[in-house]
Amino acid sequence: MSSEALHAPRDRLARATITHHQAIVSLMEELEATDWYRQRADDCEDEVLKAILLHNMREEMEHACMILEWLRRNEPIWSEQMDTYLYTEAPITEVEEEETGGGGGEAAAGSASGEAAAKPARRFTIGPLKD
Repeated sequence: MSSEALHAPRDRLARATITHHQAIVSLMEELEATDWYRQRADDCEDEVLKAILLHNMREEMEHACMILEWLRRNEPIWSEQMDTYLYTEAPITEVEEEETGGGGGEAAAGSASGEAAAKPARRFTIGPLKD
């Protein structure tokens, strides 16, 4: 029912807001389905059915990742956050402290207005090409 749970009248929302709502609700449903399949597989005593349930769980993970990628491509703030936190090895809270200067959320200060937080971009460089 969360797809119906808009927090403002639909006619007052931008089309992009509704589209993002659809993506987020779909992501939530995919994550929930992943959880259900894992629990059912853990509880299942039939090995063939268990294998099917685990297969279905992995499919739901695929669907969730596809939606995350859509969000990354269509919302700069999602992209920025993914760049910060995904595929890192440091403890997650240390990554946050590095990005926010230890303020626990300063990087998100401009997020509500759609402004990207001011932080240096992490880029790979090979140094000067001239001696």
